[in-house]
Amino acid sequence: MPKTILVVDDEPDVVRYFKTLFEDNGYRAITAMDGVEAMQKIRTEHPDLVTLDITMPNKTGVRTYRDIKENEELKHIPVLIVTGVQHEFKNFISSRSQVPAPEGYLEKPVALDDVLAEVRRLIG
Repeated sequence: MPKTILVVDDEPDVVRYFKTLFEDNGYRAITAMDGVEAMQKIRTEHPDLVTLDITMPNKTGVRTYRDIKENEELKHIPVLIVTGVQHEFKNFISSRSQVPAPEGYLEKPVALDDVLAEVRRLIG
């Protein structure tokens, strides 16, 4: 059974790009357009990895990340932050004392090889 990756981004082109990339490389990809939908899918689909944008409507990636990492049943799921937010954001999110640093971090625009390398590092 292929490993499942939840792609969370409010840009339809990015979602399609990642979904295709992951499926072409043997993963099962599911999608969410914001943090509210992401949390619903995490609870019902139990993904092996979440790729998470930061700037989204309804519920930001920061809040979604905190909700994942503060939940005993969900905090084991690795999160790969994929964002266009400036590089300083990596230092910010990694320095939060309430939650651990994200397992992976990539800045948009991302190269296919970099995304796949991170996914393989995190879930094989």
